Amino acid sequence: MAKRKKYPRLPNGYGSIRYLGKGRRNPFAVHPPVKEFDDEGRAIRPAALCYVDDWIKGFAVLTAYKAGNYTPGMEMSLDLADHDSRSLETLAGRILADYNHIKGTPKEDTVTFADVYQEFYKWKYESGKGYSKASKSSTQAAYKNCAILHGRIFRELRYNDLQSVVDECPLKHSSLELIVSLFKQMYAYADIQEYADRDYSAHVRINRPDDDESGVPFTDDELRTIWKHKSDPAAEFILIMCYSGFRIAAYTTLEVNLKEKYFRGGVKTAAGKYRTVPIHSAILPLVKKRMKRDGKLLDSACIFRKDMYDFLEQYHIQKHTPHDCRHTFSYLCEKYGVNENDRKRMLGHSFGKDITNQVYGHRTIEQLRSELEKICD
Repeated sequence: MAKRKKYPRLPNGYGSIRYLGKGRRNPFAVHPPVKEFDDEGRAIRPAALCYVDDWIKGFAVLTAYKAGNYTPGMEMSLDLADHDSRSLETLAGRILADYNHIKGTPKEDTVTFADVYQEFYKWKYESGKGYSKASKSSTQAAYKNCAILHGRIFRELRYNDLQSVVDECPLKHSSLELIVSLFKQMYAYADIQEYADRDYSAHVRINRPDDDESGVPFTDDELRTIWKHKSDPAAEFILIMCYSGFRIAAYTTLEVNLKEKYFRGGVKTAAGKYRTVPIHSAILPLVKKRMKRDGKLLDSACIFRKDMYDFLEQYHIQKHTPHDCRHTFSYLCEKYGVNENDRKRMLGHSFGKDITNQVYGHRTIEQLRSELEKICD
């Protein structure tokens, strides 16, 4: 499959030429420079000046616009049929080189990883929106753990540079999650400021098992303490996890149906994905409160992990990981006599060689709810 031709990169403030895809008579949209931003700081792309059939025509339109000579419809009079396209692209490159020389080296070509981080941190945490101390500390810790990138020009970074930081970091899985989260947030900010040509963080991953997979459930006394402080957002979500049993990563995308009172989703295994778990009556008010307040169950697993540890320390509860909540759910099911097969279904466990349950074991949401409600808070 032939690659689409790569044209010279336009400098910041010059405008943009956007390719809309093949099959169009005029596949290039020509936009003037961005001048407006929304409340989140994202650029609002202005309406196109025109649509043309050739990138060079779009460049001619923008150059005329920058010089103040553009008139609507002038693109109709541009005829490049008698000119060599390669020489025209060379000419465009020279014009842009002269433009950059006059304007000086664009800022976006010189900012380092550290510069982008400082701008991002100020933009996120000093914008007036309230963030916890734990959230700030998590971001700062992640930044320190990728020190090898601090002096690098941000635009020159590539996927392998980011992935090697994660692969070579000796810290626990939770620390690696913070690094990956920081990369994604910084690239989102860099997109706003045009500091990067593409998002190289999109495919960065953690190539090692989650060291929190094994775990110890909360004791009955610990659960009682958490229930006493259910008004705390950290306690609120700990309880939601303990009474629903999903892995923490699932809660960021979990479907929450308050009308039918169930969760649907899951991650990791074939048996665990797309499963339905009733919302236990004990946590239903907490789920409603959280959805009304935050619009979702969980925004960031990394940030919650730190909030959870702070809460446990504050109330003198032994340290537990988020995955311990999943073990707690299993423990509660066993303690209160929830049907073993239904426990497996709600946890997303495979039935192994039990073909009968694996293939023919269909249960309605109300049948699962009847079992789950055996658990008493």
